[in-house]
Amino acid sequence: MGRIHIDLFMTLDGVAQAPGGPEEDPSDGFAFGGWQAPLIDEVDGEQIDAGMVGMDALLLGRRTYDIFAGYWPHQEGGQDDGIARLFNRLPKYVASREARELGWANSTQLGPDLPEAVRALRERHSQIHVIGSLDLVQTLLADALFDQLNLWVYPITLGTGKRVFADGTVPSSLRLLGPATTSPAGTVHLRYERIDGTPATGDMGDPR
Repeated sequence: MGRIHIDLFMTLDGVAQAPGGPEEDPSDGFAFGGWQAPLIDEVDGEQIDAGMVGMDALLLGRRTYDIFAGYWPHQEGGQDDGIARLFNRLPKYVASREARELGWANSTQLGPDLPEAVRALRERHSQIHVIGSLDLVQTLLADALFDQLNLWVYPITLGTGKRVFADGTVPSSLRLLGPATTSPAGTVHLRYERIDGTPATGDMGDPR
């Protein structure tokens, strides 16, 4: 059975909107597009590359797919050649409520039943990664349709923007997979595995 990985870059206050550039997602007047760029360092890059080892499919939301489709097909032979070649050859699955024209090679639109589509992907692939795609991520978190959450937490707060854990996140338990690692710029890389069931509660004053 394959695993669904969610890979996200977020601020300390949980914002994950438009880390890559000013035009990535300016919806709702978001003024901080590209907030990640000044904080990227060599350690970040090595961690991101390592996280792609074994990836054999991408699952993307509509907006992220459009951004990737307009960028990665033109990057082979450039600075990001390795990632470009990987993304261009991988099967790509797009979650969208509207019919889409998918011009990027090896792209397929999922059907309207997302849980059923995710189950089918798990049967077909071993390591499916969701990158960005915040609207899709909200559904995956709410319906427990993921296995691993990979977070890069950057040392800034923005106070506005779309958040990873938005309203409607369901109570869930996670297990840390190995120690957190920190980059020179102060970014903390965390890898969590989802655990079935809801979080336990207790009493700090109970001597037991």
